[in-house]
Amino acid sequence: MAPSSSRTGNNRLLIGLGTGAALVGSLAYIGLGDPHSPSFVFPPCPFKALTGWNCPACGGLRMTHDVLHGDLAAAFVDNAFVLIGLPLLLAFVVAQRIRHKPVQTKSLLVVVAVSAIAWTVARNLPGFPLVPTVLSG
Repeated sequence: MAPSSSRTGNNRLLIGLGTGAALVGSLAYIGLGDPHSPSFVFPPCPFKALTGWNCPACGGLRMTHDVLHGDLAAAFVDNAFVLIGLPLLLAFVVAQRIRHKPVQTKSLLVVVAVSAIAWTVARNLPGFPLVPTVLSG
């Protein structure tokens, strides 16, 4: 027998409420705590622990903290890729939905993967970030 639509709707509602509660709790923890402080308790990045490299999301907690406190300049320094990339990705998906066009999932995943790999390599190059030097004369 197939599940009733009201039961499926209730399950979706509970899943949505649980996800929302987890998101709000996570944002509260990040916003009230300070990921810039060494005393902030959060599991270390497994990618960095294994490779010694910063992953595409490294700095994301500090970036989220800075965004929650309205400091976009500090958030940009913490992780420019996620700060700019997530809103662009969201805008693209919403625009596709508004135009009633299907999102090409495979193409989108390729673009995200290539971008994340390029960002990972670039941010781990010696001398990153490349800060232009001003010649005084």
